Amino acid sequence: MKPNTKIKALSACVTGPLHKMRKMPCQDYCKYSSKGENFVGIISDGAGSAKYGRIGAKILCETLVDLLQNVPFAEIKPAIINSIEIAREKLLFHRLNSAKNSRGIMSFAATLVGVVYHNDKGVFFHIGDGAALAFMGGSFSKYVISKPENGAFSCETYFYTMDDWRDCIRFTFFDKAHTIMMMSDGVTGFSFLPNFIDIEPRFLLPIDRFLSKESTKKRASRALYNTLSTEKAQKLNPDDKTFLWIKL
Repeated sequence: MKPNTKIKALSACVTGPLHKMRKMPCQDYCKYSSKGENFVGIISDGAGSAKYGRIGAKILCETLVDLLQNVPFAEIKPAIINSIEIAREKLLFHRLNSAKNSRGIMSFAATLVGVVYHNDKGVFFHIGDGAALAFMGGSFSKYVISKPENGAFSCETYFYTMDDWRDCIRFTFFDKAHTIMMMSDGVTGFSFLPNFIDIEPRFLLPIDRFLSKESTKKRASRALYNTLSTEKAQKLNPDDKTFLWIKL
């Protein structure tokens, strides 16, 4: 097993002003690993309406990173499905799920944006809002997007805790990326133009330039956190904000 030592990754999670005002912790959760055969990165946004949304997000991230690190890439799609099922089973028997049934796991509702990358091949897997980008070629003009998906209303999205979650999961395969960026819903408005076809280069490209040049991880992480925490960013979107940057 050879770790992906050449991959550089950084993330930041920022509590939105709405949750700060209510003295609630950030409901987003992010975890990634390059220790196995595959690089795995997961962002999950716990639903604000769910009592244990952050717990659902944490369990999903930790379970998927744990189980997908060494899966052969040719088997990755069924492995992702199986890993989500295992996360759901953990919620089914969680001590805070007093109902101990599938209805009870909706108290842990959370979205999913994930990536597995191995030897120039990658796949995004996605339930609900948030977004992911894979940049190919020598510049940032060519990219693949895994877009947010909402329901009939803009405030309605999908969660891995839903009974029909298999109907909502989306897979996007891509090759030979040099940079991956993933984000929760609180950051998508800064990262894309309103059509969700074109990126917002004035936000994304300066982030990439700085993180690519900064050799001190602590300083780079602090800069990313500060970017998501600016007064302007908090006013434009009061939701929690998570951003994961991966240089391949």
